[in-house]
Amino acid sequence: MMSTTTPRRKKPATTAVIAISALMAGITAAESAFAQQVAPRNRRASAVQGPIVNRVVVEGNKRVEKALIEEQLQARAWAPYNQAAVDADVQRILEVYRRSGRGLAQVTPRLVDLPNGTVDVVYTIVEGDKTGVKEIRFVGNSQVSSSRLRGVMQTTETNLLSFLKSTDVYDPDRLSNDLELIRRYYLKNGYADFRLVSSDVQFDANGGGYVITIAVEEGEQYRFGNVSVDPRLPGVDAEAIRRGVTTSAGSVYNAEAVERSVQALTTSAARQGNPFALVRPVGTRDPSTRTVNLAYVVEEAPRIYIERINVRGNSRTRDYVIRREFELGEGDAYNQVLVDRAERRLNNLGYFKRVRISNEPGSSADRVVVNVDVEDQSTGSFAISGGYSTADGFIGEVSVTETNFLGRGQFVRLAGQLGQRSNGIDFSFTEPYFLGYRMAAGIDLFSKFSDQTRYSRYENRMTGGTLRLGLPITEDFTITARYSLYQQELEIPNDVEQPYNDCSVPIPGYTRLAGGGVANGAPGEIPSRAFCEGNGEASLAIKQSQGETLTSLAGLTFNYNTLDSIREPRNGFYAEVKTDFAGLGGDSHYFRVTGDARYYRELFEDVIGIARIQGGHIMGFEGGDDGGLNGNLRIVDQFFMGPSLVRGFAPNGIGPRDISSFDSNANAIGGTTYFGGSLEVQFPIPLLPRELGLKGAVFADAGTLYGYEGPTVFNTGGSILDPLDGNCRPVGDRPQNCIEVLDSSIIRSSVGASLLWSSPLGPIRFDYAFALSKEEGVIRDGVRVGGDRTQAFRFTGGTRF
Repeated sequence: MMSTTTPRRKKPATTAVIAISALMAGITAAESAFAQQVAPRNRRASAVQGPIVNRVVVEGNKRVEKALIEEQLQARAWAPYNQAAVDADVQRILEVYRRSGRGLAQVTPRLVDLPNGTVDVVYTIVEGDKTGVKEIRFVGNSQVSSSRLRGVMQTTETNLLSFLKSTDVYDPDRLSNDLELIRRYYLKNGYADFRLVSSDVQFDANGGGYVITIAVEEGEQYRFGNVSVDPRLPGVDAEAIRRGVTTSAGSVYNAEAVERSVQALTTSAARQGNPFALVRPVGTRDPSTRTVNLAYVVEEAPRIYIERINVRGNSRTRDYVIRREFELGEGDAYNQVLVDRAERRLNNLGYFKRVRISNEPGSSADRVVVNVDVEDQSTGSFAISGGYSTADGFIGEVSVTETNFLGRGQFVRLAGQLGQRSNGIDFSFTEPYFLGYRMAAGIDLFSKFSDQTRYSRYENRMTGGTLRLGLPITEDFTITARYSLYQQELEIPNDVEQPYNDCSVPIPGYTRLAGGGVANGAPGEIPSRAFCEGNGEASLAIKQSQGETLTSLAGLTFNYNTLDSIREPRNGFYAEVKTDFAGLGGDSHYFRVTGDARYYRELFEDVIGIARIQGGHIMGFEGGDDGGLNGNLRIVDQFFMGPSLVRGFAPNGIGPRDISSFDSNANAIGGTTYFGGSLEVQFPIPLLPRELGLKGAVFADAGTLYGYEGPTVFNTGGSILDPLDGNCRPVGDRPQNCIEVLDSSIIRSSVGASLLWSSPLGPIRFDYAFALSKEEGVIRDGVRVGGDRTQAFRFTGGTRF
């Protein structure tokens, strides 16, 4: 049974295997047939889609970073090859090179076939020479010259100095900003109907540069007519807010002055309890009289509140540095004028490439969200500077500066100077928002050495520091409180090369003795006065001040500034008054006040008139251990003046002098009172391109320094000499212990001409002055002594490389 049973069980298995085998064979045949049908379709799709990109390669670039190019490319690795994307990449690369000033660059794409249906996309670049802005043309301007408008722009034309600058490179973003600068210039100077018609940029391949053509419509120049304030909001004191108006009848129409007035009126109304006050300037033109009657209408704005302020894009600068520039906060009443003011402040910080403030609806109809979009930029710099001046000789400086330290908005600077006659090191730190308020607190540490032997026979080193706290009262007026503590170490060189103290301390082997022979260093040796004074001897007043002097003083600085530009002002007023009180400990005891005021006005196009007045007075008083001065001032505390007051005179060239020795021409001993004035006219030099930065100037200066208040009788270890013929002069070989001072208050004056160069390496100035009046001095033993020291030529300059 088993033999019959077993085959019966195997038969069904064999049948199943045969069935499965047949099924698999059918499937295989079906797949084969399907593959034969689909293959042509895949080949056609592959032909349409193209190969896969293995990698994208950029080669030949030297002047432009590869990362800057690669971020513009659309072709990507492991994506299907797309000829349209490659063609677009070529144009993007060319645009990158155009922006970097190489409009003649060439880009050639090519494919490198690889196995497995992949390719490499290679962009080969031939960079070519630098191509800048060949010419900037203006059309339609009859009132303002093309050269003046080019001076307003940041974009410049290519010239001989192009290798030192990048502003001659065509940049669409820069040009857009330039057009806004031109518009603001016209509106600032009275052209209320100004209109920018068009701007066109063409690349001149034959000329090797871009040609920019700007068409304008100037209109007539207007002046302000009637200026009034129309308060339509209850509770607003019109007289109180009127003080913020900076526009006046009869003056040239100025859109920036209108903006400042609107800001001031808005702030004043808010302080009176009107957070929703809206100041709207309403101008009515009168073409017949070319005047604009202006009314500032104060009314209530819609009651909208700030729901949230979003700060975006700041990868380095802290949020609070941006938010503190707003006079508004979340939950406050929304005011567009104050928002615009915050945007200008943020742009003026110099921390960002771009600042844009926009609004979007909030969670309800009376809520708004303020979005602040910024883009950080580099704010640190390392600089090497060098220069020459007739006062300090050759001098070099190395400095490291960071204006946004750690993204906190703090200013830090460390600099070292090394020169022929001066050197030093200084450190400065400023926190612009001290304790969260708009107060600039800072510290300055310094150590400076100056060689005054050419003028006053001494060397001086000053080491110390200053604490300061600045409080802005208005946009233009600031008060700064200061405390300084510094030590001055005055030394008189006394060696063979500079024997300026050998009348008191004979130099062995050099100083001749009264009885004949040469000093050997033995105590009690008396040098020959005729010899030791003839080789240059420091005044007794300077010798008395040898050693270390500690000064502790507190002071206030009052600063008023309405200049239109800090670097190259054309219009505006600048004034600074400093008061100092020394006597809070230390060795110096005095009260000092100094002032400096300058007024700039554009007389004609590009012709700038400058009027300047300055003055100062110092008064000593008794206090503590004053070294026996009894209230008299030390040499280091007095004023020393020269070309900073009247050009044409040497440093320390004017003022009181010790005429009791033959070296009185060099022995300036300082004064307590000075004042002076200057008139200067700066103008462009005809036939020279404006881009060279050369200007000429003519000037006239007048001023004086007088009032020596130091001691005239000193303890030199000998008996006090009786004055001979009313003069303090030595008798025989006895030590001199008094001085005679020529203290003249006559007005010194000069006229001259200057050449000014705003070079890419730094400002350079050449002055040539002729003294019209001066102190001639007096005759002593047939020798004229005590006269002012003149210096016709003066050169100052610096470089940055």
